[in-house]
Amino acid sequence: MTATGTTLSRRPVPAARGGAAVQSVRDSLVVAQRNLIRMIRIPEVVVFGLVQPIMFVVLFSYVFGGSIAVGGSTAPSTYRSFLMAGIFAQTVTFATAGAGAGIADDMHKGLIDRFRSLPMARGAVLTGRTLADLVQTALTLVVLAIVAVIVGWRIHEGVLKALGGFALLLLLGYAFSWIGALIGLSVRTPEAATSGGLIWLFPLTFISNAFVPSGNMPTVLRTIAEWNPFSATVQAARELFGNVPQGYPVPGAWPMQHPVWASLLWSLLIIVVFRALSVRKYRSATA
Repeated sequence: MTATGTTLSRRPVPAARGGAAVQSVRDSLVVAQRNLIRMIRIPEVVVFGLVQPIMFVVLFSYVFGGSIAVGGSTAPSTYRSFLMAGIFAQTVTFATAGAGAGIADDMHKGLIDRFRSLPMARGAVLTGRTLADLVQTALTLVVLAIVAVIVGWRIHEGVLKALGGFALLLLLGYAFSWIGALIGLSVRTPEAATSGGLIWLFPLTFISNAFVPSGNMPTVLRTIAEWNPFSATVQAARELFGNVPQGYPVPGAWPMQHPVWASLLWSLLIIVVFRALSVRKYRSATA
């Protein structure tokens, strides 16, 4: 009631246009923007993230280039072409440790608790973080591809197929970032998230076809390598880049015979499973 006795009518608060899905996308983009601004303001994080993969390219290309036979050839240029898809894949997956450490840092500082107190979509914080990490990973891949061209790497199947190869690599990196998110929510410190993110990545990337042909491995390791989601993406990228050496025997396992489909299926499965687990953990995680 007002002083004159007139009743004030209450206007209903308009609902968000587009429903919960649009709200979730909007919240995720806001969080992604926040993380991208943070990366810009701390450029040394991006710079140091570029140094390690560049070192891998140079060291593997020139130290092991003439020592490892691929397809019956020990020519450095042959191994260099064979190697690059593995280096690209390793780079996008190692970004997982950084994603986990970033989320653990937000947990440690209490930012996750603040986000949870806001009227926003439950998965927006994690989705925004993984999207921001995807942008940083894409930037790293661009710089790494330029360095690879400088040391002699070339594509041979056209630009469109090459873009498809990079898309599969980024999809794998995005999928693995959800594993990093779950690790970051499950530990208490950023240091623990970094260590936990690297412990499982080293065997995953080295028991694969990234650096040496899987056919040279013992039977058990060879089977693991051929069904490794990392190996499927590496093999798919090699085929799309046109970097499969002549005389290179493609293993008979289904993922190696159909690497593009295997890479897509593995990445989508990892995203579905670990996004669900991460969002569930996010609801109950405490610093």
